[in-house]
Amino acid sequence: MVRRDFTATPETTPEMAALKRFGPIWLIPGDNRGKYPFCNSVYVEGARVLIDPGSDRSALTQLRDDQGVDQVWLTHWHEDHFTHLDLFDDLPLWIAKPDAAPLADVEAFLDAYDLGDDALKQLFRVILTETFHFRPRQPARTFDGDETIVLPTKPATTTVRVIETPGHTPGHCAFFFEEHGVLFTGDYDLTPFGPWYGDPGSSIEQTRRSVRKLQALDAPICLTAHEDGVFEQPAAEIWDRYLQVIDERQRRYLAYLSEPRTMADIVGQWIVYRKAREPLAFFEFGERATAQKHLAALTASGQVQHHPGGEEPRWVRC
Repeated sequence: MVRRDFTATPETTPEMAALKRFGPIWLIPGDNRGKYPFCNSVYVEGARVLIDPGSDRSALTQLRDDQGVDQVWLTHWHEDHFTHLDLFDDLPLWIAKPDAAPLADVEAFLDAYDLGDDALKQLFRVILTETFHFRPRQPARTFDGDETIVLPTKPATTTVRVIETPGHTPGHCAFFFEEHGVLFTGDYDLTPFGPWYGDPGSSIEQTRRSVRKLQALDAPICLTAHEDGVFEQPAAEIWDRYLQVIDERQRRYLAYLSEPRTMADIVGQWIVYRKAREPLAFFEFGERATAQKHLAALTASGQVQHHPGGEEPRWVRC
């Protein structure tokens, strides 16, 4: 049985009062319901392990000062998952090896996104330091595939299965706390927005496989990194609907490519974000990166082809 306790401890801040508990596993909600540029954090009481410190600075400061933190784990390298990592600069950091390199320095981080445009790089340099408190980090340890870690929780130890889930990033990991039936899915967040797979190292097909891998665990409780963050016995329809967002995007790209279109044309349809958002250059990049993944898949499957002529590359439905 999964033990749940949604009540706060005495003498707590409003931010910590919002946490949700499942035995020793705590979900600390992020600001603005954990929507980007925030995320939900997970804390393992007793073991004093904090996962993805991107939630709420006040709550994490209190956690550090009152309960204590001995290690920080990251599900992956994206900025919204380490926003408050600077509060824990003196602690060992664990992350999967394929995702460690972008944390080494700002330029490595920017290269991992393949931002290209110098103006966009400079914009993101500022965002990284001012909004996400980026500081170069090297992991003290890297996760080794689908490994098992035993944590010293009370009244008994907790077995954590590290689940390799590439697709969102090459080294994305989820964490299954077996005795408590709690799965932290990270950025496979089951939200209506759908999956993100726009990085150079991302993959649409790996994303599909990873989501199904998590679903197959049949966890009684799924915690996610964004929005409300708690799914109890999530039905198959929830997982299906999440992946159907990929298919819906694909259909919209195909429909729009009934005549030759440039990348600027495609980005201007806002198929991923639905509308223009600020900072515009940042979200145009996300729109373009996702479109490139779909265009590559559609070209490989023979549904889309490059259209000859014109000053800019164009794509059209076959």
